[in-house]
Amino acid sequence: MWQIIIIPFLGTSLGAASVFLFKEGMTEKLQRALTGFASGVMVAASFFSLILPALEQATDMGKMRFIPVAIGFAIGMLFLLVLDVLTPHMHFNHCEEGLHSGLKRTTKLVLAVTLHNLPEGMAVGIVCAGWLYGNSSITFAGALALSLGIAIQNFPEGAIVSVPLLGEGVPKGKTFLYGVLSGIVEPVGALLVIAASALLIPTMPYLLSFAAGAMMYVVVEELIPEMSEGPHSNIATICFAAGFILMMALDTGLG
Repeated sequence: MWQIIIIPFLGTSLGAASVFLFKEGMTEKLQRALTGFASGVMVAASFFSLILPALEQATDMGKMRFIPVAIGFAIGMLFLLVLDVLTPHMHFNHCEEGLHSGLKRTTKLVLAVTLHNLPEGMAVGIVCAGWLYGNSSITFAGALALSLGIAIQNFPEGAIVSVPLLGEGVPKGKTFLYGVLSGIVEPVGALLVIAASALLIPTMPYLLSFAAGAMMYVVVEELIPEMSEGPHSNIATICFAAGFILMMALDTGLG
């Protein structure tokens, strides 16, 4: 099980390590492509790995099985909205002004990606907990597919947090460290969820959809605006489709 938990963190670390391949910051075209790809993976993971299993686990409610899923999804979106407001971080496409303007740009960027990684770690932990407790709609292969998909999505995120800092003159060693640190929240979040799984299992449909809502908040609030603004948005759209198809194939093929 620990392998499943650590795989997303490795994806972030490998993405951060890509900073050693660049002499300067990445091009706008490449950043659009990576953001689009990450968005596609997250949307597919939210639906195929989280929402569908949540609906299956609420089948005893008949036609009303959408209720716990809708509630969990809404709470997940609200949870990330509150964190987004309270946490001093930087959006991918601009630096926040006002209340948190005193914080360094690098700190804001690391906090932004760390905030994005939190729901992903929780999602892996929730799915692992469901598998550990013998939930029929969650298999080891399904949990592995989600973990691999998030790791693939984390690779561009790790690059997105590290490489732009290189362009601002931050040494490569520090940019790599910042990228790695932004991913630590994933295994920590997963382990915390698993530790409390005995109490959480009865609410699994809510938890799965909660993780889906939190991940979708990140996509809608941060990634889609970044991939759509300015030139090269068509490249981002193509990469979104590629990411979605890859995650769908992983989940249906392994799950």
